[in-house]
Amino acid sequence: MTSPAARRYEPWMRLALAEAREAAAHGDVPIGAVILDPTGTVIARGHNNREAEGDPTAHAEIVAIRKAAKVLQSRTTQPDPAAPKDWRLTGCTLVVTLEPCTMCAGAIVLSRLARVAFGAWDPKAGAAGSLWDTLRDPRLNHRPEVTPAVLEPDCRATLDRFFATHREK
Repeated sequence: MTSPAARRYEPWMRLALAEAREAAAHGDVPIGAVILDPTGTVIARGHNNREAEGDPTAHAEIVAIRKAAKVLQSRTTQPDPAAPKDWRLTGCTLVVTLEPCTMCAGAIVLSRLARVAFGAWDPKAGAAGSLWDTLRDPRLNHRPEVTPAVLEPDCRATLDRFFATHREK
C-alpha cells in the first residue's frame, strides 16, 4: 500500500519518469529526476546522461542539482554584485525514479536539499536505506527527509524493460 507521503509526490514522479524515458532514448539507464523549489515549482529536470556526455558523474540527480543551483543563483539578488551567489538548495525537493547511489547521496547532502522522494529501491547501490543510508546518517551535518517507493512499480518496470532489452542484444 502506498503511503500518503509517497502519494504526495506522484505528479512530480510522473515528470521524473518522462525524464527517464529521455535517458533510455539515447541508450542510457532510464533514471530521471526533477527538483522543486520551496513553493513546489519545478526548477530543474535531469536524466542520466553518462553515455551521451561520456561523463561518469552525469547521473540524473547530479544533472538536476547543477541546473537547480543555476536557476536559484539567477534568482538571487544581492546588494554587492561581487558577493558569491548562494549554491544551496535549501527548502528544495528532489524527486528521482531510483534510490540515489552514494555519489548522488553525497551531492544531495552537500547541496542541502530538504527532501528526497524516490521510486524504486536499489539493493545493489542504494544509499537511502538499501545498501547504505547516507542521507540519514547522523554523523553528517545535513539530513534530508526521505520518502521512498513513490510510484515504485512504474519506476521498477521502466528499469526492468530497459535491462531486458539490453540483455537480449
